[in-house]
Amino acid sequence: QEQLVESGGGLVQAGGSLRLFCAASGRNFSNYAMAWFRRAPGKEREFVAAISGRLDITAYADSVKGRFTISRDSTKNTVYLQMNSLKPEDTAVYYCAAGRVNVPDALREYGYWGQGAQVTVSS
Repeated sequence: QEQLVESGGGLVQAGGSLRLFCAASGRNFSNYAMAWFRRAPGKEREFVAAISGRLDITAYADSVKGRFTISRDSTKNTVYLQMNSLKPEDTAVYYCAAGRVNVPDALREYGYWGQGAQVTVSS
């Protein structure tokens, strides 16, 4: 059974850094796009970053460009999200997702989801 498990969330002060991990299991996800989405309190789930399955092409939401970096280790079926210069508005539950996608920032394109990891940025 396919499973995505996030880890690495926590509480950090504004300006700090965190690294999120997503461990995928149950199938070989190396040819799947992997992505991070987030949902802040009272808001819809939104796209954060994605990385393609073969060429590791990346895409980012404008709000995180230059601060967040997505990467993957296909040999370990793992994807990472390095978050630097964190802001209070980055506070959210962060979800890992996988899918065979045509539009990397489209939530509906992803068929596999993790349970989420809480990230809280204090001011």
